[in-house]
Amino acid sequence: MTRQKTIQDPVVIEGTGLQTGAKVTLKLKGAPADSGINFIRADLPNKPLLHIQSLDLGAADSPERRTTLGMGPLQVQTTEHLMAALAGLGIDNIVAEADNVELPGLDGSAKDYVEALKRAHIIEQDTAKKVFIPKEPAWCASGDSLVAVFPDDRLTVSYLMSYDSPSVGTQYMSMPLDEASFEREIAPARTFCLEEEALELLKMGLGKGANYDNTLVMGKAGPIKNTLRFSDEPVRHKILDLIGDLYLLGMPIIGRVIAIKSGHKLNMELVKKLKASAK
Repeated sequence: MTRQKTIQDPVVIEGTGLQTGAKVTLKLKGAPADSGINFIRADLPNKPLLHIQSLDLGAADSPERRTTLGMGPLQVQTTEHLMAALAGLGIDNIVAEADNVELPGLDGSAKDYVEALKRAHIIEQDTAKKVFIPKEPAWCASGDSLVAVFPDDRLTVSYLMSYDSPSVGTQYMSMPLDEASFEREIAPARTFCLEEEALELLKMGLGKGANYDNTLVMGKAGPIKNTLRFSDEPVRHKILDLIGDLYLLGMPIIGRVIAIKSGHKLNMELVKKLKASAK
């Protein structure tokens, strides 16, 4: 029997939101079996709680270019990197208490979240882990983008991306994922944008906490004022985001996930479809 996991010790992570530029302190604490993943906004009156399994995902007012949970003032933004770390390490139950609207961007990847969670000592709980095993294919598509999940006996993720940029171009990666391969191959991959996008994003009020260290700004010849950790780091980060978004299902998926140019909104559509199927 594979058992549920949580963390033994609380851990504090401080940083800046990549999009809002807001300073934030995030406290991660262990939680009882079957309690799931819960976010608390410590800066709001009565410290309201968001339970991911109970959320209506994909709210119409969700900001662009990140995954946002909740609606109106009760939001937690840019959850995908923390959620990817939780998924990659197999953590089922945790409380994440933030004192601002956006989670820390850290180095733009999930690496620092993984390291913090491991410092907190991941422990097993005396309860069987819940998993989602699809009985038939499920998919969502929009234009030339697609994300789908198919029955399989283990988690395998395949992603195809294509950008009209010589330094990014078309990239493809496919791999079975477990804790070791996630930590080694996916967690260190950082978020990115094209050089020509950067100014427009700032005009839109995005990227206020981004810099050349925590975001790969891809120029014609490669990242500006930075170096790649992997030759195909952008597609690895797309897989990271996808893993984090899919974990909003509230349990790991055992199946083959295939994505073509998918982003947060389409990922959320698939999660909503899988949630309905799980019920």
